[in-house]
Amino acid sequence: MDWKSKIRDIPDFPQPGILFRDITPLLGDGPMYRAAIEQLARFAKAQGAEVVVGPEARGYVVGAPLAHHLGLGFVPVRKKGKLPAETVAVEYDLEYGKDTLEIHKDALLPGQRVVVADDLLATGGTISATVELVRKLGGVVVGAAFFIELKALQGRKRLQGIAIETLVQYE
Repeated sequence: MDWKSKIRDIPDFPQPGILFRDITPLLGDGPMYRAAIEQLARFAKAQGAEVVVGPEARGYVVGAPLAHHLGLGFVPVRKKGKLPAETVAVEYDLEYGKDTLEIHKDALLPGQRVVVADDLLATGGTISATVELVRKLGGVVVGAAFFIELKALQGRKRLQGIAIETLVQYE
């Protein structure tokens, strides 16, 4: 599949000097979106995934349909204060500051095999925080699935020992 044909480049967004890779054209093309989820599903199935975990917000448009396709549950990871039940939290570094992600304390079973999913692997900050949350609950991260990887930002280094699948890579 020519995934790049459905990923739009938006220069200077969200700030000058940033080249934003926009997946909304891919999401808007039903057959391509389905094919993207099916490719990531083959990967997740090969890893023996039992549940899919995704961080808000774009991790939901990858993770939830991936879980649905596989007949698995989906566990959302949210920003601090957004989940209604008891949570476990992880603080992580952003380019300019810190943020906190949370997961429901009862979202996973110890030993449960997890694939984490998001739209983009860049520096790896959000996804490594998500992995830490899964591990705090006793989950076993067996894979990470993304539509896009920005190789120059070296996010893979933060996911050592985890199988990774991406649809498209940019240098």
